[in-house]
Amino acid sequence: MGKTVYARDYGFLPSASAEENREALQRALDCGGEIKVDIAGVYEVSGMVLIGSNTSLVFEKETAVRRAALGDGCHDEGFIMNRGAYARKYDENIEISGLHLITNGIDNIHDSRIVGMNAHVGFFYIKHLKITDFECMDLGKHSYCIQICTFENAYLENLKIEGGKDAVHFGTGRDFVIRNGDFRTYDDPIALNANDYATANPHMGWIENGLIENCSDLDQPETTGYFVRMLGGAWCDWKSGMTVRNSDTVVSCGRMYRVLMPADGKEYISVTKPTHAAGKETLDGIDWVMIQDENVCYNCGCRNIHFKNIKLCKHRPIAFSFHFDNDNYSHSYYPYADAPVQENITIENVEMENDVDWLIWSTTPVTGIKLINVELKNAAIRFGNRGVPGIVYPPVEISMAGTHFEGKSFISAGEGRRAEVSITGSHMGDGASFGKKGNVEIVKSDIAVDDAE
Repeated sequence: MGKTVYARDYGFLPSASAEENREALQRALDCGGEIKVDIAGVYEVSGMVLIGSNTSLVFEKETAVRRAALGDGCHDEGFIMNRGAYARKYDENIEISGLHLITNGIDNIHDSRIVGMNAHVGFFYIKHLKITDFECMDLGKHSYCIQICTFENAYLENLKIEGGKDAVHFGTGRDFVIRNGDFRTYDDPIALNANDYATANPHMGWIENGLIENCSDLDQPETTGYFVRMLGGAWCDWKSGMTVRNSDTVVSCGRMYRVLMPADGKEYISVTKPTHAAGKETLDGIDWVMIQDENVCYNCGCRNIHFKNIKLCKHRPIAFSFHFDNDNYSHSYYPYADAPVQENITIENVEMENDVDWLIWSTTPVTGIKLINVELKNAAIRFGNRGVPGIVYPPVEISMAGTHFEGKSFISAGEGRRAEVSITGSHMGDGASFGKKGNVEIVKSDIAVDDAE
């Protein structure tokens, strides 16, 4: 990374004002190389700083950054983002270590200049990113803590995040690791949102080749969401007279456009083709945002993801969700589009320290699921139908090896779904049972499987 720069030499100090610290830290980051924050204390910072390629920002022990509010009319977009995000140009080789972030009640409500970026720590167009020894214990209800989209090779290790919104929120990209994470969040600790709300990711596309290891979903009395959400989507070419609503996507003129309207369920008839090269344009009373003119695709989801050594300490309705949204905020699947098949998902070494109603809940096509050394207790597995015309659901191949059945659980396949299940090397505790509902075929099993109809 080159020579070491000390942020204090540029005026970044616990005694400085929030605006002075923002300007000082930016001057230090502009130097590139290794930037160290080494004077113990809390650093007030207002607004955002930008970090560029080949830069390492190191916070020593007993340092913390506390966000401060900006004035009226200012964009409060987060604490830090990569410099290339606004120009949609890749930055490379960025590291942040030791950051203890205090959000101090600062919470962006979809006010970013980049539609879809909404985080305290955000990266868009990034290769070779590393974030380690990160802590944030007061995350609010609206901003994600860490958001990464359009990436290659992201490594996150030793994370402690508590609060309201998603702890780690991924958009499209490939090759990533999340290791040693303790999460206590009202919403999803981990969101793998290949598709997303129009205000929740700036790009859409596949998320693939990931390892999520040694992570805990810590207990708290209230919750929504899932331990991990794997959100897919599918859309089609624009055509005159089509019905659209908030967050719908179309392909037109070799670009991808999204509807950005109030999340109220209102439907619109589109008769004017979106063709603009950038930004937002209103056509037929519909606000269209151009989101992608490269890597244009028609569907997306998650594949080749390995979850290992996971502790489920919270009572959640669902732990692992393979998801199509269909609500006022997002319409993941447009009728008769080519639905993605999420595949090659391994869930290994799962401990349940609290009740989970459904270990897996799927409304997307999915196959190639492996469960290895999982405590199933009373949690069930459900493959359901989103109920939108045109979705084709191939058979789900699911293998369960070394599974510990300690309660009463079952696997079910709803209308239009089929599951083919293999169970080997598994253990059935006293009084435990495992059953099947719907179109479920037990290909082989070394335990008794009941008809749970």
